[in-house]
Amino acid sequence: MRSVCVYCGSKVGADPTYVEAARALGAGLARRSLRTVFGGGGIGMMGQVADAALAAGGEVVGVIPEKLMRAEVAHGGLTALHVTGDMHERKAMMADLSDAFVTLPGGLGTLEELFETWTWAQLRYHEKPLGLLNVNGYFDGLLAFLEQAVAEGYVVREHRDMLVVADSVDELLDRLG
Repeated sequence: MRSVCVYCGSKVGADPTYVEAARALGAGLARRSLRTVFGGGGIGMMGQVADAALAAGGEVVGVIPEKLMRAEVAHGGLTALHVTGDMHERKAMMADLSDAFVTLPGGLGTLEELFETWTWAQLRYHEKPLGLLNVNGYFDGLLAFLEQAVAEGYVVREHRDMLVVADSVDELLDRLG
């Protein structure tokens, strides 16, 4: 594993531990000499991950659609910034540039990125590991729902287990490989 795609919010959220986790992930990736690939924004959780990785000497690659250059305030100090025509190109490029995926707290876009990448893995479009950093129990409700989906026969246990869940950056990165 050389490169990790990070999905996270364009906002920082209500709990300061989310920002701490974003910064810990960015720094942790850099310490392990793993390139960070992310949505390219300089705001919210995205900016926190990128700033921490850069401060720790890491390589950080942003991928942002042209339409969001202003809305997400594209980060100006990255190793590289790719501008795409739309969200589909953004997600495909982020996936192509990455060997694994980590999801931090975020909103609808973050969840959509996680589920699309997970669906691609389920359908065997890729075999890259997927991780979820469950900061301060942020994803507990989602994880309970996923267990219900397994129990109800809508999600196969093998597919549910593709998602590695951990509460700490080091544990998650160790388990992703």
